[in-house]
Amino acid sequence: MHLVAFTTAPSAEDGRRLARTLVENGLVACGTVIPGGVSVYRWRGVVEEQDEVLVVLKTTAERWQDLAAALPALHPYEVPELIALPVVRGHGPYLRWVSDETSKAATEKE
Repeated sequence: MHLVAFTTAPSAEDGRRLARTLVENGLVACGTVIPGGVSVYRWRGVVEEQDEVLVVLKTTAERWQDLAAALPALHPYEVPELIALPVVRGHGPYLRWVSDETSKAATEKE
């Protein structure tokens, strides 16, 4: 099963750093950094508003646990967002590429 996971970051630089590290470690096949977001949320009893980037991560269910374990240590936020949605349908060659890029065998060869 393939997943599309989402996290936010305070800047494009932070988003690119997260995506690059996760790709280099074989936890995701691709991370897309989308600038221009504004998040409104309650934190410690105060409603906050912050400019953020959205980072869209493409991975597999097999790599989810490792991704969920690694991201908090890499992330600048105290409680980073990390949610995932299943990919119900997708372009076969692309999904094979995601699987190949995140397979443990592929990451162990490097």
